[in-house]
Amino acid sequence: MKSLLAYPLSVIYYFTFGSCLIIFHGFQWICYYGIGYKAHKISVDLLNFFILRCLNLLGTQINFKLPKNLPQNRSLILVCNHQSTYDIPPIIWYLRKFHPKFISKKELGSGIPSVSFNLRHGGSVMIDRKKPKLALGQIQKFGERLHRKNQSAVIFPEGTRSKDGKTKKFQRSGLVCLFKSMPDALVVPISIGNSWKFGTHKYFPMPLGVKIQITAHEPLIIDHKQPQEFVEHLEKFIQREVEKKQKK
Repeated sequence: MKSLLAYPLSVIYYFTFGSCLIIFHGFQWICYYGIGYKAHKISVDLLNFFILRCLNLLGTQINFKLPKNLPQNRSLILVCNHQSTYDIPPIIWYLRKFHPKFISKKELGSGIPSVSFNLRHGGSVMIDRKKPKLALGQIQKFGERLHRKNQSAVIFPEGTRSKDGKTKKFQRSGLVCLFKSMPDALVVPISIGNSWKFGTHKYFPMPLGVKIQITAHEPLIIDHKQPQEFVEHLEKFIQREVEKKQKK
């Protein structure tokens, strides 16, 4: 019965999801060009709130845990494992007070209503993964800008999404670059579980009743003396936390 319901509910989901993207594309344009950053950010936050409500149509539950007293007067580097496209809306919504900005591949900068507009104009950076030296220069300038504006960086150091939920090897150069360009930032490890299930059937039909588990862990001070070892510690910590979520 559940598998049969997945098809009509997936159609309803994609209709509402697509409608949100198109409607909020217009809102973003008006806010960005007509009012300014604060209004544009509110429009992006609301877009992601409604995307989460669209997921609720599929019976999706999102359990997002935040540490107590996470400082808002300091830039953060949010280091996350990556399982699906649907990792991103909860991060934007639940961490909206921290102004999260993303390191994204350049291909996402065009052709997707709302998403591409926000990547181009919302403060994120789009890199060409085929040109690593250029990408590192872009990440450095990105980090310096966020440091000046007291905003936060989101990085998925695996580089690509996991199709089975298991964490992949971290690519360390981008993280170390952020550490240098955001020297006073706190690092927040984020472990994500179960969102990989959305891609089980290549996103159609969408699975019903997925329970996404996202935990933002206690913030860490960057170890500038041993950045490589610090990244290794982050990688192992996130891997352990994701494995715990897989077992639940």
